[in-house]
Formats: sequence, C-alpha cells, structure tokens
Amino acid sequence: MSTPLYQLKAEFFKTLGHPVRIRVLELLSEREYAVSEMLTEIGVEAAHLSQQLAVLRRANLVVPRREGSAVYYSMANPQVAELLRVARSILSGVLAGQAELLADLKAADSATAPGGPERP
Repeated sequence: MSTPLYQLKAEFFKTLGHPVRIRVLELLSEREYAVSEMLTEIGVEAAHLSQQLAVLRRANLVVPRREGSAVYYSMANPQVAELLRVARSILSGVLAGQAELLADLKAADSATAPGGPERP
C-alpha cells in the first residue's frame, strides 16, 4: 500500500520545519553557495550546518558538488524557492493583520485609560 499524499506532504513540511534549513534554502534560492560561505551567512557551527544539509540532501531538496576540497550546494528544484516566496507573502499578510489588530487594541486602551479621552 502506498503512502497517502497528505502524509508525504506532512513529511515534506516537517523537513522544512527548521530555521537553519529554511535559511539554507533561502540562500540557495539566490545562487550556489560553498559550505564555508553558508557558515558565514548563517552563523551556526559547522557540525550543525552539516547535519541540516544532510537532512535537505536526504529529502532531495539540495544537490552537493565538490570542487577540490570545497563543497558547493545548489537547490535541487527551483519550485522550492517559489514556495518560500509564497510563504513569505502569506506571513506578511498575517503579520499585517496582527499589526492592525494591535493598533486597534492600543487605540481602545488609550481611549479608556485614565487621562485619555472619555468614551460616550
């Protein structure tokens, strides 16, 4: 019996569910990066980055390439970069809605606070 698609999707999103892995994919959506460059950009220990890159490799989301002693990574599928752009757009909308709600709450608080305008 094959695995249901919804379960495969859940596993895919679990793979994306780590800040370092997201940051790696964001970097790779721009261009190919050497591991040493990623270490500088992301600011984690080499062992931790290596572990996260291994997770992304196993999920076939990144592709390594060796050049001499350096290892370079690129995105295996450009659609992942599009997924990250869509996620950013969704989050921007959610955060904008939350900012509006917070502004409304602050306005209501200042209207009822001592010394603030009286409510009718």
